Amino acid sequence: MRTASLIFYGLLGLPLAMAALPVYVQIPNYYTAQLGLPLASTGLVLFFARLFDTVQDPFIGQLIDKFGCNNRAWLSISAFLLCCSFAGLWLPPDIVRSSTSYLLIWLGVMLSLAYTAHSMLNIAYLSWGSTLENQSKQYDATLHQLLGASAWREGFGLFGVILASIVPSWIILHEKTTASSQLIQYTVLFSVLIGIGVCALMFGAIKPLRVTTHAVLALRLLLRNAQFNQLLRIYFFNSLSVAIPASLILFFINDRIQAPEKTAIFLASYFVAGACGLPLWIKLAKHQGAHKSWQLGMLISVLSFVGASVLEAGNVDAFLLVCIASGFALGADLALPPVLLTLVVEDKQSMGAYFGLWSLIGKFTLALAGLSLSLLALLHYQPNQLNQAGGLRALTFTYAVLPCAFKLIALSLLRNFSKRFSS
Repeated sequence: MRTASLIFYGLLGLPLAMAALPVYVQIPNYYTAQLGLPLASTGLVLFFARLFDTVQDPFIGQLIDKFGCNNRAWLSISAFLLCCSFAGLWLPPDIVRSSTSYLLIWLGVMLSLAYTAHSMLNIAYLSWGSTLENQSKQYDATLHQLLGASAWREGFGLFGVILASIVPSWIILHEKTTASSQLIQYTVLFSVLIGIGVCALMFGAIKPLRVTTHAVLALRLLLRNAQFNQLLRIYFFNSLSVAIPASLILFFINDRIQAPEKTAIFLASYFVAGACGLPLWIKLAKHQGAHKSWQLGMLISVLSFVGASVLEAGNVDAFLLVCIASGFALGADLALPPVLLTLVVEDKQSMGAYFGLWSLIGKFTLALAGLSLSLLALLHYQPNQLNQAGGLRALTFTYAVLPCAFKLIALSLLRNFSKRFSS
């Protein structure tokens, strides 16, 4: 497999990542702290928009299996919709901003469109990469090929996450008139990167398997794969442990650490650590196996959030270390689960259906994480109010303690899965 083909394949991971985790991190804070939406109402909008996104993913996966993950019309249309909805999220019109109700509706519609377009493009992209596996039937060679494709995809993706984490945080600190023009430039940059990534995928990347047969797979048929079923449970609890702090990190920085001016540094350190750790996780997985390497990543993540749970206002350096440690563990969460998924699925003609259900689980955890905002409102936490001891304790518990609990459940399930996977 030529390195150039892998690079062309990986390029699309950059803008797709810009529209994924950073949106989940930045948009709740942007619409509440900057645009003035109520916290509880925003949390409900996030939940229902993400729930809508969750339900549609298996159907999108079935359509991708039918038309082929390299269908150019599909890739082009989904890329165009993603560019438009991404711009809409960051640039709501003045008439929409004038009313809380209008802004809530706008947020829900733009999120739904962005989620749909992202799923259309991302599931096809993951299915494309998973079918490169068939070039070798030997397990070790297969694992190395999958890890190679995953490394380039997630490596570019982490760079995109870094870019999307730093730039909006920096822009929002400016005056509204200046910020508006810079957000326009940011959305244009995103559209250019999407165009480059899609063109590189269609014309430069190694081609996936051709679709020779297509059968619509019912959910119960997918779940008959026992190893896939076990892996889904692991992925659910692990994704939930990532989604909750991702939704709350800006609130934690602003009100618990009380260092909003350091936001870009914290986010950058998190994702840079993930990018630097990614090659190490890939190398470790090649020697120790993806499942054992993922276990180590989970353990590091738990230790980092235990540290976050005891931090107080002004602990900037300590929180920076937490960001670096948890970011390093992120590399394992990004690169290794899709590899395990591909290894436990034998029917490569139906990878879209499997990735559709896989994406459903990830999106459902993000929907649940959106409810953490409503939970914090019920616990009397309010953004940008520092004299609220009870609210800050609730924020710390929800941001740091709950993710630890879910991560430990995932780790326990993964240990059992590894024993059966190795046998």
